[in-house]
Amino acid sequence: MEKEQNQNNENNNSEDINEKDINSETTSQLEGETIETESKEKNSEERILELEDKLSRTFAEMENQRRRFEKEKDEAFEYGGFAFAKEALNLIDNLERSKQILKNDETLKDTEALKKTLDHFDIINKDLISIFSKNNIEPIDCLNKKLDPNLHQAMIEVEDDQKEPGTIVQEIQKGFTIKDRLLRPSLVSVSKKTQNIDKKNKENKENLEEK
Repeated sequence: MEKEQNQNNENNNSEDINEKDINSETTSQLEGETIETESKEKNSEERILELEDKLSRTFAEMENQRRRFEKEKDEAFEYGGFAFAKEALNLIDNLERSKQILKNDETLKDTEALKKTLDHFDIINKDLISIFSKNNIEPIDCLNKKLDPNLHQAMIEVEDDQKEPGTIVQEIQKGFTIKDRLLRPSLVSVSKKTQNIDKKNKENKENLEEK
């Protein structure tokens, strides 16, 4: 009887140990599954964030491309006639040259024919300027202005003590702008101090330094 009881106790103890092992194994397995699940969830979140970032970048790039396209389209519309307008300025140049040739012709000097011809040239010139103005092509006002490298190109320096150095005293060729862009610069003559005055100022400075 006692032997059977001991045997039962041993069996019970064995079952308890097996149950503990099973519980421990189950717990470890559950913990492993939980860690694996959390890892998968973390990887999924990272993947979603990565995709969202790529999507945002793609949308940003598409928006930049759209803006570039709109800008290029607007510029093409606004400045598409730039080359044509620049070539058309030759008409004004040729009219001015023709006027000067006629004015310098001694056989036509002070004749009624010369006066009428020049008047016609002036009318044509005004019509051309009016057409240009309607298309946002404007002449540059330069006489008595300070030289601006963005609008003017100095061709000659003229001694003139009555004006500040760098003042435009003559327009050799008229310049034009189209909207906010330079079509061609004005070719001009600018004032400079006379050499005698410069020399005299230098001598006076040297005399003062000697004293």
